Amino acid sequence: MSDLKTQTAPAAADTGLPLFYSKPEALNPIRHGSLGLTARADFSFARSAHAIPVVASEMPAAMRSYPIVFIGVAKAPVIITGVRQNENLFVDTDGRWSEPHYIPAYVRRYPFILADETKTAGRLTLCIDRASERVIDQLLAQFREDGGKIAPFFKGTEPTEATRQALAFCNQFQADFNATRAMIEKIDAHGLFAPRQSKVTLEGGEVLNLTDFQVIDEVAFSKLSDEAFLDLRKSGALGMLYCHLASSNSWTSLVYQASTRKDGRK
Repeated sequence: MSDLKTQTAPAAADTGLPLFYSKPEALNPIRHGSLGLTARADFSFARSAHAIPVVASEMPAAMRSYPIVFIGVAKAPVIITGVRQNENLFVDTDGRWSEPHYIPAYVRRYPFILADETKTAGRLTLCIDRASERVIDQLLAQFREDGGKIAPFFKGTEPTEATRQALAFCNQFQADFNATRAMIEKIDAHGLFAPRQSKVTLEGGEVLNLTDFQVIDEVAFSKLSDEAFLDLRKSGALGMLYCHLASSNSWTSLVYQASTRKDGRK
């Protein structure tokens, strides 16, 4: 029997950096004018993430493939992508995300991110993770096995369309993140979160304990007053609540997928 604490990434917590990011740099033409992003999508960076952040707007799609739970003091919503430590069951050895499963926006955003490099509250800058293998020099692109297809970050001193699209995506994600945080605070104010542990048994008898996460207390939810229920509806939080509850159906398929991975099957 082994324990799995449900957290986004121990390494990220140790460094103070967000999950996946190890060397974020503010994107600018002087420092990154010769760099670009390889065209081939490769999700190898997420292969060891057994829990990944999600925002409320993507939960209707995510709940069909993954259980959604809440972690940490902030009760951040995450999808569970694996039942063993440092194992994402949805990324194969070639870095491809298993179809037809939903790819979370947090993953699709990488290696871009909005960050406050100047420590000025409210001023966020588009950054890239310089450590990402997809960020390469255009002069070296021609020697790559994928044919050297690359999307430059800049044309002269001006951002390319690819960079502008990345900024728009990150801005939308940040807006969705802020809206989700407001919903979480509203749900928490009504006392609906409850700590939970789960025990799963894989084919072959392996037993795993999943700990350190929270769920919505269905009993407390059912006992809400009409006034409290209306308050949640007006805040937009009801959709998140129902998606979380519906996502519990995905535990069965997740455990089955873990069992087949253990057996070496695809």
